[in-house]
Amino acid sequence: MLFKSPLPIIKIPEIPLPNLVLRKTEQLGSKPALIDGSSGDAISYAELGIKAKRLASGLSKRGFKPGEVLGIFSPNCPEYGIIFHGVILAGGTNTTVNPLYTAEELSKQLNDCQARFLVCHPNCLETALKAKESTSLEEIFVIGDEKDGTNSYEVLFGDESKCPEIKVNPEQDLVVLPYSSGTTGHPKGVMLSHSNLVSNLYQFTELEPSGEEDTLIAVLPFYHIYGMTVILNSALSHGATVVCMSRFDLEQFLVLMQKHEVTRAHLVPPIVLALAKHPMVEGYAFPKLKTIMSGAAPLGPELAEDCARRLGCTVKQGYGLTETSPVTHLNPEPPGRVVPGSIGICIPNTECRIVDYETGKDLGTGMQGELWIRGPQVMKGYLNNEEATNQTIDPEGWLKTGDIAEVDEDGYFKIVDRVKELIKYKGFQVAPAELEALLLTHPSIADCAVVPAEDPEAGEIPVGFVVYKENMVENPETIMEFIAQKVSPQKKIRRIIQIEQIPKSPSGKILRRHLRDQIA
Repeated sequence: MLFKSPLPIIKIPEIPLPNLVLRKTEQLGSKPALIDGSSGDAISYAELGIKAKRLASGLSKRGFKPGEVLGIFSPNCPEYGIIFHGVILAGGTNTTVNPLYTAEELSKQLNDCQARFLVCHPNCLETALKAKESTSLEEIFVIGDEKDGTNSYEVLFGDESKCPEIKVNPEQDLVVLPYSSGTTGHPKGVMLSHSNLVSNLYQFTELEPSGEEDTLIAVLPFYHIYGMTVILNSALSHGATVVCMSRFDLEQFLVLMQKHEVTRAHLVPPIVLALAKHPMVEGYAFPKLKTIMSGAAPLGPELAEDCARRLGCTVKQGYGLTETSPVTHLNPEPPGRVVPGSIGICIPNTECRIVDYETGKDLGTGMQGELWIRGPQVMKGYLNNEEATNQTIDPEGWLKTGDIAEVDEDGYFKIVDRVKELIKYKGFQVAPAELEALLLTHPSIADCAVVPAEDPEAGEIPVGFVVYKENMVENPETIMEFIAQKVSPQKKIRRIIQIEQIPKSPSGKILRRHLRDQIA
């Protein structure tokens, strides 16, 4: 059975992404586009438009060609918007990197996409310099003043009037390569085109509207597709102001929400939990806050309702994937009906199926199966990985999400389980296969498996089951520290359980559900 959006099909123009996102830069002039939450420094709309063109001009003068890749290795900051769109105006592709990555993780991503340049935040520079030795990076630039012999990214600023006029094929040309583990395995470059991101911005506008009168808070990272599309690019395309946070701190978050009179907040369940339960929230008031939209992990109906009552705003949920740019489902904006616990309805120009995971048979309303999605926001594929692409997208363009869903008679979807193996720690993706590969490098471990365990604050935490080699049992803390030294914080294994044998199917696939059932 085919499920479509109850909203009418919309016409989506075939334009480059900056034509949409930067369309108001001249018109809004001195209005703040991006504000640094810590310092209060702001970049105006006019400055954003001019500096993006200057960056494109300077990159072009340096020989940066259409199709080449530049990495952005930074927490949220106002300069992120300049860099992101300057690269695109030069015809290039961004690869956005988690600022908490280790040098090894960073070098893997940069090598996979063959990034030519890297722009990084000063706090990330030490890691970037370590990673550079094992990559083909030509040069690293730092946001702000030059540091440790590295030039400021401002040396890339050229003549605005010489911004290159690149002929863009919106369907084919890539704007960004975020990395996702997909349904299984190691992180892979997700190839997203101008058309993918432009389509998605048009598709969810009616369900998640913002305008020049709005102020959004960007606590979710811009390197992640949620922050990149739903906050950064969407807000700028509508002339809203974005307040940037480099990391989540509840007190600072509350201060900024109140000080800047934030109207729309895009969050993840752990932050919604804090807003609903933490006593600190009582000391603040948010009279202009209209909507909280939660994504990246399931949000329970009770928690959504508790938060809505406490703050006096709408709390709703949406759904998407890096591979879908990301949005595919949203609860409507009031006065439309918001269903707590539901991810909402299909957005326009999007088709869905509920498929029996074992038989491939289509299922109807009220039945649980894997959610398949088709629409203009679906990625072109995984970079340099045709096999993974073919496993994820079938010949008819259906993307298999790996999530188990059901849909009611009104067209509202609910995620009920996951086929895929990803662990969602505070909304961040953690791939078990990556952690298992690292565990197996420990000299005492013969076999292992990593599974999620429910956690009230993080949503899920990685738990490692290990089989030790004969006479080589280790203290669990030693194993956890071994992994912690090799990965970024969200990937740390939070618990180690010794087991005699890892349960596996005849084909060798780890029976993760059996292990999850053993977690007390």
